[in-house]
Amino acid sequence: MRARKGAARTQANKRLFKRAEGFVGGRRKLLRTVKETLERAGAFAFRDRRAKKRDFRRLWITRLSAACQERDIRYSQFIAGLKAANIELDRKSLSEIAIADPAAFDAVMGEVKAALKL
Repeated sequence: MRARKGAARTQANKRLFKRAEGFVGGRRKLLRTVKETLERAGAFAFRDRRAKKRDFRRLWITRLSAACQERDIRYSQFIAGLKAANIELDRKSLSEIAIADPAAFDAVMGEVKAALKL
């Protein structure tokens, strides 16, 4: 008699169903649908891990742009001034400073304007 997969297949299926907890209807209960759904979920997860980085960068740039606008300078000039002044703060930390500590952001802005001679 040939060997069948038996317990190993049951375990493999159990693992798939465990990953599908929280899904609705057949997406949780039917093996073929579970496989398709998990495949799709994995693709979305892979894509969105990268999209999240883009989305946050857009948010930081929007915040910085608003902070710069309040101080009569364009975002592009601000970034050019940062490079000219050799200030190596990233957009995330700059946006946090702009929100949490406007005085510190004004100090950075002073250095940027001095470097640009505005």
